[in-house]
Amino acid sequence: MIIYRNGIIQQSRRPHNSGSYFILIPKDNCIYRKTGFKEAQPDVSYYIGENAEVIPWGTSIISLDNYPAPNLVIEVANTSLADDKGEKRLLYEELGVDEYWIIDVQNIQVIAFAMENGGSRKITQSQVLPGLAISLLEEAFRRTRQMNQSQVIAWLLSQFQQ
Repeated sequence: MIIYRNGIIQQSRRPHNSGSYFILIPKDNCIYRKTGFKEAQPDVSYYIGENAEVIPWGTSIISLDNYPAPNLVIEVANTSLADDKGEKRLLYEELGVDEYWIIDVQNIQVIAFAMENGGSRKITQSQVLPGLAISLLEEAFRRTRQMNQSQVIAWLLSQFQQ
């Protein structure tokens, strides 16, 4: 599990139940289905906070008729940017996702949307992870082109602690 607290992200094997923590449970290779809608299979999705443990462990097909939509969905776009910005964004709006990030690999950019009232708007600060600036994620992404992963993680953690 991943824990987010006051701008700091860390991994943990033990649950933390404090009001100042957000517990993030990642879901990858999951299929989301909802009656009357096209199914979705995002690259990564997260259930955060009170929804973190709502999906039974090991579930790979999630019925949004029975469970809430993930709080955060992330798509990695190398050749699919137009589809991710268009059709997929509209689908995640319809499915009730709270926040949607597109990692634009070619332009080294993170495009983030808050989903609300059946639509979406671009954001520069995460709404589901308060205090997390999208620009910080972009800078970490840029650094992956210049240094190894452990150096980028160390840099990112140092930024969270400032």
